[in-house]
Parts: sequence; structure tokens; C-alpha cells
Amino acid sequence: NRVAWLIRARGVRPESVLAITFTNKAAGEMKVRIASLVGPVARTMWISTFHSMCARLLRREAERLGFKSSFTIHDADDSRRLIKRCIEELEMDPKRFAPEAIGRLISDAKNQLQTPDDFREQTSGLFGQKAGEVYALYQKKLVQMNAMDFDDLLMNVVLLFEGFPARLQHYRRAFRYILIDEYQDTNHAQYRLARMLAGQRGNIMVVGDDDQSIYS
Repeated sequence: NRVAWLIRARGVRPESVLAITFTNKAAGEMKVRIASLVGPVARTMWISTFHSMCARLLRREAERLGFKSSFTIHDADDSRRLIKRCIEELEMDPKRFAPEAIGRLISDAKNQLQTPDDFREQTSGLFGQKAGEVYALYQKKLVQMNAMDFDDLLMNVVLLFEGFPARLQHYRRAFRYILIDEYQDTNHAQYRLARMLAGQRGNIMVVGDDDQSIYS
């Protein structure tokens, strides 16, 4: 309803609206609902999940980060296999340093926007240090494979905006009206991305429910 109001009552250009939610199913439903209110112009808006938005954006910008636009996206199974391979190459015991446990640490680090160097500086203990070595090798291999995992989609857009301020300004001008559903589920990377896009204009509206928070 807010999107429809922006377009009908305020004369906002549909392509300047960015509407975000957390699952593909919810994004599909959002597209249908908005289209029922504003018609075919809904197709010109970016209505998607955070990850889909970032993947679409990175297809345009990947070369600035050392990737080709044809990069592949690793799912959880792909990532687990690659992490296991890294553990073996580093001659670690996979029973002592379980790929699943290290994978969770790497995912958490990326969601906190920690690079391998950041992670190694901020972690302690043998397990943490070994996980840092795996993280560094894992990232190196992803780049060599022209691949990103799901967490990279968010982190790499933040790194893009930090490293190339002109591109951040470009997308700030493009997305003048930002709306985020299920906001209680945002992690640090998503929060940072939303803040960066909103910029000084701060034209952002979020809807959330504290009682449904899973990152409390």
C-alpha cells in the first residue's frame, strides 16, 4: 500500500522503488500484491530478497571486485565440500576441525563483514586460528573458481560500495525509496547495506515484529 501511495499520490517513478523481503516466496507474493495495486509498472521495480538484489547488482559490478559477471553462486552443499577440501589441503584433522563447525564460523564472520584478516585478528584459541586459515584459503579458492557463496553476495556489495564510492552514489540515486519487510530478521551485513543505500537522504521505511526476531 505504501508503494502504491508513492506512485499514485506522490508521482514517484516506479523504478526508483526498492522493496526487500526475506524469502523468495514472500518476494513473489509482494510482486503480485503490488502489481494488483499499480499495474504492469510493478515490473520496473526491484522487488526481491536481499540476496537476489545483491546477486543482480553484482552481475553488473563483479569485475570491479575481481570476478567475472558470469560468477557462480555456491549453495550450502557446495560451500561445505569446498571447506572440507581446504581443511584437507591444510592437513587438518576433519574430525577435530569439522567442516560444518568451521563453515558456521565463516558464515558468521561474513555476516559481521569480517574479512579473513579481520577474523584472524579478532579471534583467539587454536580452533579460531585454524578456522581463520581455512577461511583465507576458502576465499582464495572461491575467487579462483569465479564463485561466491550466499554470504558473499551481501558482503561483496558492501565491499563494492566501500571501495567504489561513485558506484554507491549511483545506486543511492537509483533507489530513492527503500522499503524492507520482516526487518527484525536483518543481520549486521543487511543492516549496513540498507544504511549505505539510504545515505543522508534516509528515505527508508521498515516493517518488523520484535516478537519474531531470530537474531536477538
